[in-house]
Amino acid sequence: MHSFLRSIGFKDINQRQFDDFYQSTKKNPDNIISMIDPEGYQFCEYQKEVVPGIGIAFRGIIDEDGQFIKEYYFPYRKAMQISTKEDVELVKESDKESYMGVCDDIRLGVDLVFHIQDMIELLKYEDPKTKYINKGGVVLSALALDGMVLLPVVSKKPEMVIQRKKHRRKLISDAREGNQKAFEELSLNDIDIYSKISKRIDHEDVYSIVLTSFMPSGIENDKYQIIGDIVEVEEIINTYTMQKMYVLTVSCNDMLFDVCINEVDLLGEPKKGRRFKGKIWMQGRVTGR
Repeated sequence: MHSFLRSIGFKDINQRQFDDFYQSTKKNPDNIISMIDPEGYQFCEYQKEVVPGIGIAFRGIIDEDGQFIKEYYFPYRKAMQISTKEDVELVKESDKESYMGVCDDIRLGVDLVFHIQDMIELLKYEDPKTKYINKGGVVLSALALDGMVLLPVVSKKPEMVIQRKKHRRKLISDAREGNQKAFEELSLNDIDIYSKISKRIDHEDVYSIVLTSFMPSGIENDKYQIIGDIVEVEEIINTYTMQKMYVLTVSCNDMLFDVCINEVDLLGEPKKGRRFKGKIWMQGRVTGR
């Protein structure tokens, strides 16, 4: 069973129940996407949603008898807002016919790696050997295994914080282009930040110092530990299991994306203005549809 099924309201579902859901999907899918590759294989994806924008996608092939043969599946959340407009590199996964997207957004400080939700739609129009793809923006979303709600930290001078962020991004951009002065200023700034944190950590909680963070988690490239501001909160019910979920629109390092989490896996009451901390699996749509 996929570990992130619980994120969309399938906590504690057994194999028989899941098989029934799969058979129901084959008989009455909400959406079918297919393509034929140059070698003549017909790839197909059956989607079944438990609420609009949240469901399970089953991917496989159509055999010679016209029957769908499932190869793998994954739960998903389809968001709406564009999270980044950076170019995306396609990377094929070694164990199955699936792709990850990689893009470099200076707001995060690390390469952003995510599971591509719209793989079949993308491969219809793009050569997978293409180095970089840009369709006008990537729509990101995430599923969370666990999380907690943190209280906000109110900045005394929000305008100054915004200006500092803009200046730092400009320095990073210049440093990547070979500007030695920008690189030196970044190094000095990092030393200054480290010195300030070292003094504050003795008498402050770490979550009052670290306002937001985006860090890789574990050996899987598309898993992250995040801290971000909650911008919007939506309560939804899985119509198949009747389990309650939250969809949190989170601003993490100034990047917006949705996070879907089961109510029982979230510690605290999520409200706009508070913060979310948790482990997520990042997904995204490259075509924007």
